[in-house]
Amino acid sequence: MLTHRKTGLTDLAIIGFISLVALTCLVPFLYMIALSFSSNNAIISQKVGLWPVEFTLDTYKAIFRDAEMLYALGYTIVLTALFTLTCMVVTICAAYPLTKKRLRGRTFFLAIMVVTMYFSGGLIPDYILVKNLQLMNTMGSLILPGAMSVFYMIILRTFFSSLPDSLEESAAIDGCSELGILVRIVLPLSMPAIATLSLFYAVDRWNGFQDALFYITDKNLYPMQLKLYQIITESQQLDNQQQGEGGFGAHIVPESLKAASVIFATVPILLVYPKLQKYFVDGMMLGAIKG
Repeated sequence: MLTHRKTGLTDLAIIGFISLVALTCLVPFLYMIALSFSSNNAIISQKVGLWPVEFTLDTYKAIFRDAEMLYALGYTIVLTALFTLTCMVVTICAAYPLTKKRLRGRTFFLAIMVVTMYFSGGLIPDYILVKNLQLMNTMGSLILPGAMSVFYMIILRTFFSSLPDSLEESAAIDGCSELGILVRIVLPLSMPAIATLSLFYAVDRWNGFQDALFYITDKNLYPMQLKLYQIITESQQLDNQQQGEGGFGAHIVPESLKAASVIFATVPILLVYPKLQKYFVDGMMLGAIKG
């Protein structure tokens, strides 16, 4: 029989604290939305708060007016999908064998992978490696260097280890191969973890900027984040030139363009997240506490 527990002062304090934290995260985003929909004069006069002032769509029109931006959006979607698929294949192929006690040297292999979490070759060796592999100005330069996160691999390995051994033993008795066990038994049962890590990988690639800045000079291969950076930089240069001439002119102020760029880059991920939310908590909790 269910009983209703009275809400005490401790519960109210927790609710108030969580609400305050949520509001702290929400307010900057609302401010960005207000900036992106406000007029130049309102932004320059610093009249914009959490609500748009002199509502306008000029900033978004300026972004979508650029045909290269729409191309960059489609290219980034394809890039993110290929990156996520590649990363999950590599992560699964690394995590699953490390759960098998019969794998000789698995502790050694895992230790080598863990070392890479704390030490790396550095930016210059990474650049030289990508250049020597002739990956400059290719999609591979944005996929292969980050094809696996050791941290995510450990989470998935822990999740695989939590699955009952009896399931795999039964499948093996029925004549199922190792690959068959992985594809038919392990992966379907691991969908919460796989969906969660896929979201993490997708967000990492969608927001990726630094590697594209280093490895990509062909404008046809600019991902969206780099394209937005180019638009903002050009807008700031135009703003400085027009300020030197004594007027703001009829251009888009950089603050509005920055805000619209943040919204433009965030909305696609926000649309994907609710579809994977049901797997999110289960995947992280099971992968973190069972082993």
